[in-house]
Amino acid sequence: MSQAATPSMLGHALVQQTLQQILTAPVYDVAKRTELSPLPKLSARFGHQLWLKREDQQPVHSFKLRGAYTKLHGLTLAQRQAGVVAASAGNHAQGLALAAQQAGVKAVIVMPTTTPEIKVSAVRGFGAEVLLHGESFDSAYQQAHALAAQHGYTMVPPFDDAAVIAGQGTIGQELLQQQRDLNAVFVPVGGGGLIAGVAACIKALAPQIKVIGVEPEDAACLQAALAAGKPVPLARVGLFADGVAVKQIGAAPFALAQHCVDEVITVSADEICAAIQDIYQDTRAIAEPAGALAVAGMKRYAQRQPEPPASAAPQQWAAILSGANINFHTLRYVSERCELGEGKEALLAVTIPERQGAFLRFCQVLGQRAITEFNYRFSDRDRAHVFVGIKLGQADEINLISQALTDAGYPHQDLSADETAKLHVRYMVGGVAPTGVKERLFHLHFPEHPGALAHFLTQLGDRCNISLFHYRNHGAASGRVLLGLELGEVPFASVQTTFAAIDADWREVSDSPAYQFFLRG
Repeated sequence: MSQAATPSMLGHALVQQTLQQILTAPVYDVAKRTELSPLPKLSARFGHQLWLKREDQQPVHSFKLRGAYTKLHGLTLAQRQAGVVAASAGNHAQGLALAAQQAGVKAVIVMPTTTPEIKVSAVRGFGAEVLLHGESFDSAYQQAHALAAQHGYTMVPPFDDAAVIAGQGTIGQELLQQQRDLNAVFVPVGGGGLIAGVAACIKALAPQIKVIGVEPEDAACLQAALAAGKPVPLARVGLFADGVAVKQIGAAPFALAQHCVDEVITVSADEICAAIQDIYQDTRAIAEPAGALAVAGMKRYAQRQPEPPASAAPQQWAAILSGANINFHTLRYVSERCELGEGKEALLAVTIPERQGAFLRFCQVLGQRAITEFNYRFSDRDRAHVFVGIKLGQADEINLISQALTDAGYPHQDLSADETAKLHVRYMVGGVAPTGVKERLFHLHFPEHPGALAHFLTQLGDRCNISLFHYRNHGAASGRVLLGLELGEVPFASVQTTFAAIDADWREVSDSPAYQFFLRG
């Protein structure tokens, strides 16, 4: 859109009503005013002043506490005495549990039986009664409704409720108090309660500020609703950013969003991973995928903006970090994907001649570029197929690499956008060597630095054939290699000398059960 939307266009009365609820919401009985932290590294990269609204600082590490408490505060005495119920396996469960504890209201949270124990324990730790039911959210949701009908509990929805929206909208009020000169605010979108409240507040008080929603590419329910003119269900949603994995935006949030949201941006899972890394590098906070969504959208927005004149004042943009309840083991996936999301790594399949010294010559074609991953298993006496990751330093560098490989006569293919390659194949390159291959297997650690892999191959030379090679740069001080060698007539003492020349710690693992079972044949 060419200019910011204003509440005077349509829905003025609804926006004003929501604003009144926001300004009187009692969230600070239980929630805190979170910091608006600068993002110095990202600001320097994009030439604008970027800020991060730190909802990870709430007692439950997400914004959900605000809406849940506002909803409870508005209940009648009879409703309070009866108690409340909700279905959730995530941040809404913890937010409602703590809000109910503070308000002195009984809370029953229905969670799927598949919910990790750490989340169940956290909800119980805030004083709520947890009922495990069904294997999906839909089953838990139906059970929550049944309990409400049976016991007279009040359902507390996660987003499709006016009081919940008002509670979340207090974040918009704080943003305006903390930084009056904002040009744009980026808001993650799931069911829509957060963006509806924040957008209503901002458009009522500072309509010149753009409100930009950010969704995952595989869960863009607001974008679909805006295109259709009404909430519509998505056929399926991706679950990586589970906090916003919603098939259909709520009716009440959409009624506000369609009048107050200026734009919706979608981002990939790789871009979300890169944003988690950016947030950590600037603040040392570790966001959950949904929590980093707004920063990913802000970066995408910045990349498409024209270069501002040197005399122009930098723009002031804020992104909401909505939560930090990340499953620790998810960080392994994030680490693998963040460089791809930044365009700082490429994955290639390359065919090279199968002869001694071929690996070294291949590395020489790549020059001093850092190799992040190298997977190979001997399978053919003529050709070798390698899976290689390469660190990129500039936007068009993959084109330069591709041309260099073509000029050297290496057939190749860019797999950087291939989900099968990124999720599975990179971990599966290998297999059993052909019959008759006599190899020994070694595990090596050597000092990591640019060109370290090429240095290792130079020292090894072409005296013996490499039959297996697996290397992955993990950002540590030492590189780790699993190496298979056909020694032939080469004395093992000379191999030991090579290992010493690269200052490698090594051990032979030819008797490894895993090697014997999967790779030896």
